[in-house]
Amino acid sequence: MSTTDPRHYDILISPVITEKATTASEHNKVVFKVARTATKPQIKEAVEKLFDVKVKAVNTLIRKGKVRIFKGRPGELQNTKRAVVTLEEGHRIDVTTGL
Repeated sequence: MSTTDPRHYDILISPVITEKATTASEHNKVVFKVARTATKPQIKEAVEKLFDVKVKAVNTLIRKGKVRIFKGRPGELQNTKRAVVTLEEGHRIDVTTGL
């Protein structure tokens, strides 16, 4: 059993559960919200250690924050970084159960 580094929990913030992410899971892909400073190798290592799976590829994107109205005043949501993790054949992650 491999030991997990506490920093892995700082890299992966939460799974993204949307209609688009659910459709991607049919193609062996999982979407995570990750730290803005996280790199692709760090994300790959964190997913492999925490979920005990083999990662094939990691693609990242930065989702721009939108302007919203909060209690009558305009405000802006923060930019978030997401990672689309492609898993090797035969490996699966069930994001609905959690860690």
